[in-house]
Amino acid sequence: LKVWDGRSVRCPHPLSSDDSRKLLAMKLSVALFASAAASALAVSPIGKVLQLVTDLQAKVLKEGEQAQKVYSEYTEWCEDRAHSIGFSIKTATGEVEELTASIAEYTSTVSSLGSKIETLASDIATDEADLKAASEIRVKESADFSKEEAELTETISVLERAVAVLEREMHKGGASMLQVKNAKNLAQALGVLVQASSISSADAKRLTAFVQSTASVEAAADEAEDEVALGAPAAAVYEGHGGDIIETLQGLLEKAEAQLEDLRNKETSSAHNFEMLQQSLEDEVKVANKDMDAAKKGVASNGESKAAAEGDLETTSKDLATDTEAKGDLHQSCRTKAEDFEAETKSRGEELKALADAKREVSEMTGGAEAVSYAAPASLLQVAGSSSISSSVDLAGFEAVHLIRDLARKHGSAALAQLAQRVASAMRLGAGAGAVNPFDKVKGLISDMISKLEKDAGDDATKKAYCDKELSETKTKKIEKGTEIEHLSTKMDQLSAKSAQLKEEVAELMNALSQLMKAQAEMDSIRRKEHDLFVKSEADLKQGLTGVQSALKILNEYYASQDKAHSAADGSATGIIGLLEVVESDFSKGLAEASASEDSSASEHDRETRENKVEMSMKDRDVEYKTKESASLDKDVAELTSDRSGAQAELDAVLEYWARLQEQCIAKAESFSERKSRREAEIAGLKEALRVLDSETALLQRHASRRKGALRGHVIAA
Repeated sequence: LKVWDGRSVRCPHPLSSDDSRKLLAMKLSVALFASAAASALAVSPIGKVLQLVTDLQAKVLKEGEQAQKVYSEYTEWCEDRAHSIGFSIKTATGEVEELTASIAEYTSTVSSLGSKIETLASDIATDEADLKAASEIRVKESADFSKEEAELTETISVLERAVAVLEREMHKGGASMLQVKNAKNLAQALGVLVQASSISSADAKRLTAFVQSTASVEAAADEAEDEVALGAPAAAVYEGHGGDIIETLQGLLEKAEAQLEDLRNKETSSAHNFEMLQQSLEDEVKVANKDMDAAKKGVASNGESKAAAEGDLETTSKDLATDTEAKGDLHQSCRTKAEDFEAETKSRGEELKALADAKREVSEMTGGAEAVSYAAPASLLQVAGSSSISSSVDLAGFEAVHLIRDLARKHGSAALAQLAQRVASAMRLGAGAGAVNPFDKVKGLISDMISKLEKDAGDDATKKAYCDKELSETKTKKIEKGTEIEHLSTKMDQLSAKSAQLKEEVAELMNALSQLMKAQAEMDSIRRKEHDLFVKSEADLKQGLTGVQSALKILNEYYASQDKAHSAADGSATGIIGLLEVVESDFSKGLAEASASEDSSASEHDRETRENKVEMSMKDRDVEYKTKESASLDKDVAELTSDRSGAQAELDAVLEYWARLQEQCIAKAESFSERKSRREAEIAGLKEALRVLDSETALLQRHASRRKGALRGHVIAA
């Protein structure tokens, strides 16, 4: 090359091979010198701006990664905390339901036992009042019996003495006996005996009173006859018959003895009946007191259990309310954190987009202004040659293409490989057309690629924020729906188990009621048979007793009479009468025992019937309560089944969306961090190629400016 007047002129003859090697060596030296000079120069403000923007983009991305990490940890904590609180709420809810049911059961039991206590207290008061009244009546009856027995005993004694006196006087045949025979009635006869000092006046009065009372009784019994005057029986009865007085007295004696025996039998029966009634009432009171004590203990025990359950219910309800409030606060806090993270992610994406747009504008619009304002003092000569690298322009283009191809090979990028081909083609076409600055198109291609990579990086960051947000929210929904379904399933299992248990208890109660009714029916049947047997036995015993008593009366009357025309078998008769008396006693005792047994059986049957009625009433109430509760639980299970089906449908939709998100956001061969590192390296390599081209462009522009000045000087000189 020759330099003349500030211009470079190409040699007119082609260079030899040695010259070509020297020229290539010189070009490489110049390029190395230019590169070193460019490195030594200070970075221009535009370059500094681009570098700062790049650094800021890296900082924003790094902050986003750190925020994502913190948010992921917080989300995991929210999930763990929500699961823990949900489990506590689930447990507390189950406990509240169980305690509420227990309290209701205790209340029902206390109410039932209270009603039973009132019934028992009323029965006890009634039985005690009946026993008191019966005791008072019995005391009065016993006193009346003692009085009547004493009077009848004394009357019998007087009659026996009177008969003995009359029989003795009749054998003597004294004057007094004659007067007795002449007496027209019993009163006159008794007066004669009193005058004869055979009997006392008190005995006569007693006999007269007995006769009057007997006559009154007979007159009242026989309404067809006229009323007999007191102390004056018909005179015709005794007139002219002395022996009739003795027979009359003996008849009165038999009546008195019959009255005494009847009185004693009645007393025995009354005493026995009272004893049976007393025993029955005392047994009923004893059993009722025992049942009342048991019922009172049951009331106290159930009351204590109810109080304990109410205390536990209050504590559990407070804990449940606290956990529910904590769950709400946690949900609100986590939702607020998610919204803040979403806003931060969106804002960070907008910031990256703004930085990328600003960087693109600076890169594309300030190239010429940078060259004019911040031109370097040194320039490179443009050389020409026939070889492919015949100038610094060719060298700069070669270096840029080499850098782009290395990036393409290193990162396996087809776009960068295609860009390298396009840059090489642009360099060849620009050099062949003799363009002043062949790098304009190349720089445009590289800048477009840089803008595209930065835009892709921003889109990736936005997409990652979107994926992180959607994945987090979808995961939270999935956990919430899973927890809800688990809670509903657990609740359904609990209610179903409780309902099954109640139905089993109802079946057991119904079986117990059936057995109780069957036992009551059998007991009633047995009681009817016992009563029928007693009625028959009582009739037989009374009939037998009447027959024995009639036989005794006949025998006693016959063998007691003195006017028998033959020698009677008094000894044998005495044995028969004695044996009949034994039979009479046995019949009387058997009748009393049968009556006592009947009364005892009837009392025991009544007591057991009352107890069975109370027990059946309680079981009926239990069946009604448990049946209603079981039906309510079945209804709740049906509602929970519907709720679980709805929740399952929502969970299925969430899982389907979750699968699509994973396919879109996770199932990639290359992660976001790898794409980010690759793009940063590609952008940095392309920027390095731009810096190489920018440096050579500035040299070419200054050289062109000096050529124009030289040509202008030649024109003026000419």
